[in-house]
Amino acid sequence: MTGVLPSQKIEKMMASSQILLSDPILNDQVQPASLDLRLGRKAYRVRASFLAGARNTVAKRLDDFKMHEVNLNGGAVLEKGCVYVVPLMESLSLPSNINAVANAKSSTGRLDLFTRCIVDNGIEFDRIENGYEGPLYAEISPRSFSVLVRPGMRLNQIRFREGKNVLSDIELTKMHTEIGLVDGSAQIDQGLGFSVDLDMPNGLVGYRAKPHTGLIDLDNINHYHVDDYWEPVYAHDKRIILDPGAFYILVSREAVHIPPNCAAEMAPYLAMVGEFRVHYAGFFDPGFGNASAGGSGSRGVLEVRCHEAPFALEHGQSVGRLVYERMAEIPNILYGAGLKSNYQGQGLKLSKHFKKP
Repeated sequence: MTGVLPSQKIEKMMASSQILLSDPILNDQVQPASLDLRLGRKAYRVRASFLAGARNTVAKRLDDFKMHEVNLNGGAVLEKGCVYVVPLMESLSLPSNINAVANAKSSTGRLDLFTRCIVDNGIEFDRIENGYEGPLYAEISPRSFSVLVRPGMRLNQIRFREGKNVLSDIELTKMHTEIGLVDGSAQIDQGLGFSVDLDMPNGLVGYRAKPHTGLIDLDNINHYHVDDYWEPVYAHDKRIILDPGAFYILVSREAVHIPPNCAAEMAPYLAMVGEFRVHYAGFFDPGFGNASAGGSGSRGVLEVRCHEAPFALEHGQSVGRLVYERMAEIPNILYGAGLKSNYQGQGLKLSKHFKKP
């Protein structure tokens, strides 16, 4: 059966050296439908983002673009506004019927750490072709906060597929009728649509990153005061105006369910809707918000960056969609069920590094 490979298949891929590890696997590194990727021991400060391109390697392109090498052992600062390339502890030797897609982890996106995977011969970010053999690299560009990183930290993740088994709108409609993919009516058009919530009881609808803040050590959990890094965003008449270049944490109006036999990916909404990007981290695992994994619907946190011009965002405005894909098998572990799932049952929530307001 085609579809996204579950946790037990990922473990078999490691056992058969289709996934290669320079360091021993961590206990919680395998997720229900993905594998966390770990930073290696050095980073390269580069003068520009790049792709390897056909018939070329990342190592060769680094010779063209690197400015200096950074030793991550003992911790090193990745500075806001700079671009870095970090070789990862994982590499691949995929069979010809398996491809992969990478994405930033939730906490990475919520810190505005723009993180993408690049590979040898790659012509797209975060997309890895069938049968790829070679190293993996993370391109990291801190946008709002400078961060302290160490070897083994996990900023992005990879999902493996045999073919692609995306649910059609007809299949999504049937599934929503049977189990309820969102609370209330579903907006289904090339995936499950979702909108922004700008009508909170206390008026607080989100947070905006402050422009001049201290360093964030990514090992420090529940450590930093929200007010030192974020300013609250309040809606007026169920509306906010996004400032160009600013980074916001908002939340979807809909509470989402991902059943155990599916995985989902958040895709940005069409550019014609507004000049803003609505997410960095896009993977939703089997069990997210689902009753079988201890959930009762979970909001989607929106990582929003406005582009060219100020933009008025209204309550209930459509901002994105979830593309559902079938699992090749139901995973042995589900999001929120026995895992350290920081965002099960979430509403408006900053990354795990910040104390609760």
